[in-house]
Amino acid sequence: MGGRRTKGGRRTKVWAAIALMVLGACAEPTKPPPPPPPAEAPAPAPPPPQATAPPPATPKDSCGADPLQYLVGKPRSEIPVPVDPSRRRVVCSTCMMTQDYVPARQTIVYDSDSGLVRSVRCG
Repeated sequence: MGGRRTKGGRRTKVWAAIALMVLGACAEPTKPPPPPPPAEAPAPAPPPPQATAPPPATPKDSCGADPLQYLVGKPRSEIPVPVDPSRRRVVCSTCMMTQDYVPARQTIVYDSDSGLVRSVRCG
């Protein structure tokens, strides 16, 4: 009787396995664990303060135009020769000129028809 099994023993094991499967199918399914609560995110850092200070104000006469105001209404031939020509531009009223603003530059505008100085300003 050493290594021989009977049909009945094998059949019992098969039925036991089937019973376990049936009982397992009837059992209430296990619910998955609830998800962990969301980790509280740290509050975002406030944005760095914006520099709202206005740009430094340029002096009213940053180019030395005030002493030349006497030229307004006079012929352009009376405009004195500048010490530093790169700091002055003389243009006619209908001439094209750049629109860049250079605070240290004098701009003298004369009338293209009459030749009279219309304005002396910085820029």
